[in-house]
Amino acid sequence: MARRAPTPRSEPAERLPAPPLPESLPPALAKARDQFRAFLRIECGLAPTTLEAYDRDLRELLAFAVDRGADAPAKLTPELLTRHVQHLSGPRKLAGGSVVRHISTIKVFGRFLHARGMVEANPADILDRPTRWRKLPGVLSPRQMAQLIEAAGPGLYATSADKEPGPIARVLWMRDRAALELMYASGLRASEVGAIAMDDYLPTLAVVKVTGKGNKQRLVPVHAGARRAVEMYLKDCRPVLAREGAHAKNRLLLSNTGRPLERVAVWHMVKRAARAAGMDRVHPHVLRHSFATHLLIGGADLRVVQELLGHADIATTQIYTHVDRSRLKSVHRKFHPRG
Repeated sequence: MARRAPTPRSEPAERLPAPPLPESLPPALAKARDQFRAFLRIECGLAPTTLEAYDRDLRELLAFAVDRGADAPAKLTPELLTRHVQHLSGPRKLAGGSVVRHISTIKVFGRFLHARGMVEANPADILDRPTRWRKLPGVLSPRQMAQLIEAAGPGLYATSADKEPGPIARVLWMRDRAALELMYASGLRASEVGAIAMDDYLPTLAVVKVTGKGNKQRLVPVHAGARRAVEMYLKDCRPVLAREGAHAKNRLLLSNTGRPLERVAVWHMVKRAARAAGMDRVHPHVLRHSFATHLLIGGADLRVVQELLGHADIATTQIYTHVDRSRLKSVHRKFHPRG
C-alpha cells in the first residue's frame, strides 16, 4: 500500500452545507475513521490543513452511509459509494473540482480499508477519477500587483476622523506589506507564509526556507524589494506585535495579538489590501498564480518554476503555460526548424 496519499485540493465555498456527522458513529465505523486519520497523520506525514481536508470529506461520506443504514466498513459497498458521488454532484450541487477531491479521499480510504483487512475488496475501485476541468488561474498583471502591494500602506488601518488609531494599527500595515511582498516574490501559499519562522528567513542569502505540503522544504529566492519590506517590518512592527503576548513561537509574521499568523488571517489580509486597491476576486492563491505566470512570461524554464512552487508533479505547473500563448508561439517560431 502506498504511504503517500494524494492531497485533496481546496475549492471555493460550497453552495449547500454538508450534513453533520451523527453524534455517535457505529463502533466499527468510528474505529475505521480513527485509524485512517492516524495513518494519514503518522505514516503519510500530511500537513494539518491536508488532514482537515481529508477529514471533512470522510465525515460527509460517513454521514451519508450511516443515514442509509451502514454500520461497518463492509457496508460501504460500491453501490453506496456511487450513490454518494451522485449525491455530491446532484442534490449537493458541488463544483466539479470538489467532487474530484471527494473521490480522491474515498479512493484512499477504500485502499486503506482493504490493506488493513477491514473489507475483502476495495469498494472504491469502481470509482473512476474523472479528468479535472483545468480552470485557468486568475492572474494579476505586474502593474496590478504593484497597486495591490502599494495599497498596504500607512492608511490601510486608518480609523474614523474622530478616533486616533492605536499603536498597533499605526504599524500593522508593515506586516501586511511584508506578507504580500513575500507571497508575490516567492510564490508562497497562505499557509506557507504564515508558517515562516525567524530562522527560515535568510536575508544574507536572499532566500526563504519554505515548508510546503507533506512537510517538504524548499529554498526560494527573495528579491530586494521584498527584503526591504521584511526588514522594515522586523524593525518597526514585529517588536510591537510581539509585546502583545508570549505566543510568538519564533514566527516571522505575527497577528495583532502576538500569535502566529493563521491562514485565515492571511486571506483577510489580502482581501483588505485588494479592497483598498479597488480590486475584487483577489485571494492569496492569485498572488501565487501571478508569481508563476510572470516568471514564465519572462522566460523562466517550466522545471525551475515547478521547483520554486514546490509542485511534486510538473503536470500541476503546466497549467501556467496556457496563460501566455503568445510566448509559446514565439518560442516555437524561434526554435522549430520550420518555424
